[in-house]
Amino acid sequence: MAVRFVRPVSSAAYSAKRLASGAFLLLVMALLAHRFGPLTTPGFLALVLLSAAISAISVILALRGLSQLWSVGAKGGGAATKALLLALPSLALFGAGLWLYETKPALFDVSSDLADPPSWKKQPVADQLWLNQPIFVSPADRALQEDAYPELTGRRYEGARDRVYEAVIKVGLSNRIQFEKDKQSQSMSAKSKPKSGVVPPPELSDAEQTPPVPDVVPVPLPRPSPVTPSSILQSQARGDLLLQGTVRTLVLGLPFDVVVRLREEEETVMVDVRVASRYGSHDLGISAELAQGFLRSLDSELLGIATE
Repeated sequence: MAVRFVRPVSSAAYSAKRLASGAFLLLVMALLAHRFGPLTTPGFLALVLLSAAISAISVILALRGLSQLWSVGAKGGGAATKALLLALPSLALFGAGLWLYETKPALFDVSSDLADPPSWKKQPVADQLWLNQPIFVSPADRALQEDAYPELTGRRYEGARDRVYEAVIKVGLSNRIQFEKDKQSQSMSAKSKPKSGVVPPPELSDAEQTPPVPDVVPVPLPRPSPVTPSSILQSQARGDLLLQGTVRTLVLGLPFDVVVRLREEEETVMVDVRVASRYGSHDLGISAELAQGFLRSLDSELLGIATE
């Protein structure tokens, strides 16, 4: 009588395949909902961590299935291999994020001007949920940025502010920065566009430009209240042009807030940029990368008028 050999089946290998398939599907849905849907960054990161944890369990079961295939010839080698492949994206994303978290400085806000960073026109506010973001940037954070990114500095360009403004808007669009529209930026856009058919007013002589002296000179009165620090800052930045916007990373869609400051200094225009992560206390080095990419693109756009 012939003996029929019954090949065992590795339940661990098939369980690993089911878990890895679920983890991969969870990662894809979370990525699409965060990049194109209403899912916020804290929820997205929580789902990524959950997907990575499920993938890690599936890898353990897949290795168990492969060991059973080697030792007793159990079925499930193909299922275990598919489980390893499906678990790879979640584990790779988690590993890359962990590597950046450990190797990049713990910053969430960077600026090209450390002494006087561009101020926000509207303070970014977001529900952090389980993430924790400091309320303000400390001097220690600015010192850490100076050591980590010494090449992140402002740019000085010769020429009119209108020309630099047009270049900033163009470079911002090419870098996926969506600037907010306000009265100040709209007025700058109107000034930068040439008006056809408008005759400039005739130049006046020095005598005509000098206003007449009044018969009665008003007596100056004392200030009603002392100058506050906020009013001092506003007076110092009265001639600055601030452009605030948002940008999202290309693949994951992580949101960042951006403000660009144009400051006229004699015959030049100083451009500074500030980038901050909207969520969390660690930007994984993305803020500095976005700021440096914007400034490099601006240098290329305004090639020939940059100064030291």
